[in-house]
Amino acid sequence: MSEAHVKRSGRSQQRAVVLLSGGLDSATTLAVARSEGCECFALSFDYGQRHGAELDAARAVAKQLGACEHRVLSLDLAQFGGSALTDRSLAVPEQASEGIPITYVPARNTVMLALALAWAEVLAAEAIYLGVNAVDYSGYPDCRPEYIEAFERMANLATKRAVEGQPLRIAAPLIHLSKAEIIRLGQRLGVDYGLTVSCYQADDRGRACGRCDSCRLRRQGFLDAGVTDPTRYQV
Repeated sequence: MSEAHVKRSGRSQQRAVVLLSGGLDSATTLAVARSEGCECFALSFDYGQRHGAELDAARAVAKQLGACEHRVLSLDLAQFGGSALTDRSLAVPEQASEGIPITYVPARNTVMLALALAWAEVLAAEAIYLGVNAVDYSGYPDCRPEYIEAFERMANLATKRAVEGQPLRIAAPLIHLSKAEIIRLGQRLGVDYGLTVSCYQADDRGRACGRCDSCRLRRQGFLDAGVTDPTRYQV
């Protein structure tokens, strides 16, 4: 960080808003942001998802990884539905499928990034970190590198700080990593994956179904990484 920047901000440490779902990828992303010297402000969303276990996990992860603040915003995307994660009349698929799966939540990342952007501007944060991944991901269009690049351009057109010469960076440090690589990275950075919940249909105790797409990717990631899987399964 330049001396001029330190004088302008009055801080010797960069600030970052980190989107924290409570899953494996977002926990690793928080650890990466911290390792890169950021003062981390974690942001989670109660968006009408099937279970609250991932929010309990997010709180535990934020504490374990030393976030200086953690907020949970209510955002009821279930009012629109259109996804198996927000509409209980739609079944969560338990078999691999082609194309964009029914677990895609329309505009979720765009809405969440916009709210993270608002908090980042208030905090005078230099970056927003999120754990999207374009390798072991489930076909979601808002996890692609070109989407992240486009949102960053938009953010720096839309905010007072950027227009006044202090642009914001959208950091997606996991975007080109496999699930195994993410797990190895998190291990090196001290992430306790036993605290995380990735399952689309976990029970109230945070135990994973072991059958959904997210569970399959997670389980295979631990296997490929040669790391003991700490996930608690329902059976």
